[in-house]
Amino acid sequence: MGKVNSRRGRSPSRMAAMLGATAVAAGTLTACGSDEGLKINLYYAPEDGFEQVVDRCNAQANGRYDIVYHKLPRGADGQREQMMRRLAAGDKTLDILGLDVTWTAEFAEAGWAEEWTGADKAEATENVLPGPLETATWDGKLYAAPKNTNVQLLWYDDRITPNPPRTWEEMIAMSRDLKAQGRPYQILFTGAQYEGLVVVFNSLVESAGGHILAEDGQSVVMDEGAVRALEILNEVSSSGLTDPSLSNMKEDEVRRAFQSGNGAFELNWPFVYASYAEEKPDELQHFKWTRFPKVGADGQSRSTIGGYNLAVSSHSRHKEQAFEAALCLRSPENQKFSALVSGVPPTVETVYDDPTPLDPSQPADPADNPTMATKYPMKDAIRAALAEAAVRPETPAYQTLSTITAHVLSPPSAIDPPATAERLREEMGEALESKGIIP
Repeated sequence: MGKVNSRRGRSPSRMAAMLGATAVAAGTLTACGSDEGLKINLYYAPEDGFEQVVDRCNAQANGRYDIVYHKLPRGADGQREQMMRRLAAGDKTLDILGLDVTWTAEFAEAGWAEEWTGADKAEATENVLPGPLETATWDGKLYAAPKNTNVQLLWYDDRITPNPPRTWEEMIAMSRDLKAQGRPYQILFTGAQYEGLVVVFNSLVESAGGHILAEDGQSVVMDEGAVRALEILNEVSSSGLTDPSLSNMKEDEVRRAFQSGNGAFELNWPFVYASYAEEKPDELQHFKWTRFPKVGADGQSRSTIGGYNLAVSSHSRHKEQAFEAALCLRSPENQKFSALVSGVPPTVETVYDDPTPLDPSQPADPADNPTMATKYPMKDAIRAALAEAAVRPETPAYQTLSTITAHVLSPPSAIDPPATAERLREEMGEALESKGIIP
């Protein structure tokens, strides 16, 4: 399992005791695939087109091994739970693990993710943007290879706001002016009680220059920047500047609300561009984007990173082949394929500048044979955001902290900044010491 780090307040053996007893409940996952030949078992979230990436890597392996793609549940909680149960029970049939960017510390601390070293590490980190690379590290070591990433942008209609706001303060003022003029004015973001609300809060804190945890992840800070983030969340949601259904809105509800014509500003992931292009093609020329707004004139645009990384299980009996297969699955060529087919932004910087279409043997076509430029016209904004992105608080206890934060911040209109900050300090502090109970 790896050694216990008492600083973190979470023992791998304790986790194994909690989760191992229910390992049999994870029987919905297939163990090994065919009995013939060497099988490398990949456990990863459902992703459109990813089977083709697996096929490409199997062809590249030329019979030395066969990657078997086991699809995890669509929900992140279900993915994490099923892998954790099997790993805690010492299951040796898991080889490559698809980890949400928030799980690296937890899996590394539990001793379930093998460290990347030597030539494998060099290849996994080559030309990777700083933000995605940070999500794959823990305590200065690399425990996963960044596969794909994501970052929120500010989306707007240039017929309503030809000059987008640079700060949240400017955006709030513009929203008030637009509302007074009887024009679309709403500031739309994910306000439901789930990870999406935590992401917005973290982006606000980071954009205000604040901190939720100390740099070493051992204690809660919740400084002035964090309090300012709480003030903004409360102001936007309690002053009639957003959708009345904010506390029930997730990514797709936010997208639909903006497309319905009520919103002036939408904070969301790049998937919204393809949806807008499909559903409102005649107006696509007016659908624009810019970086996540700063908080205050001296703040910095820092949007929270999403995405997935690939780890090699410490229990794997085929680590050498698992590292090789993982490197293929997230190679620059396959990251480009996934970006164009699956809509997941790459972590490798050079992919963004690749001018060739999906099928280099055929003429480029925005619909049938796209390039990075046609599929991601906002690619420069994504790349710039990733270079200065915010990472969610790095701690093995992140899942508990996230649940606590979403619970305390919901609904945003009920936030009392000083009191809410103090409550977060208390409940997060207990969670870091393994005292808290998930609400």
